Amino acid sequence: MNHRLTTAIRIHEAAKAVLHKTRTFPNQALSGHGQLPAMREMGVEPMLLALSMELALKAWFVFDFDDPEHSKSHDLSRLFSRLKPESQKKLGETFKSTVAPHHPNIFHVDYGIEHLLYQHKDAFVDWRYMHESKSTMFERSAFEATLDMVLREFDKRYYTVPAPLPWLS
Repeated sequence: MNHRLTTAIRIHEAAKAVLHKTRTFPNQALSGHGQLPAMREMGVEPMLLALSMELALKAWFVFDFDDPEHSKSHDLSRLFSRLKPESQKKLGETFKSTVAPHHPNIFHVDYGIEHLLYQHKDAFVDWRYMHESKSTMFERSAFEATLDMVLREFDKRYYTVPAPLPWLS
């Protein structure tokens, strides 16, 4: 369990780092001749948020299973469906109580995390290149709130205790 837990935590920390970095991107396009537009206008922000979600779900998977063969898929819906049923239930219930009330979806009566992940299942692939067509709109606020929730719930799965240093005793 130790190696698996360490690996899951490292993946989780990477997911949080990508989310944090994404939040530092400027909100407005840069002005002036020859300057590039802001990252979010190029599709970089949705791609990185999707990568962060992918890493977060893979951290859950590694924590759930003692299986070195994790999914190599970028499909967020598929990654979620491979989690243990208890993990899916926990994330689903927390989504419904914390995210769904603030980000309702008129297309689904019983809007759940599965719907959001399915809608954005290919976001990492779709948003990598701005010149390629996208399979869906990217609902940044709902997606980011869901990502925050997944990361917070993972943080509750473990705690760290400082190891005593024998030479300080």
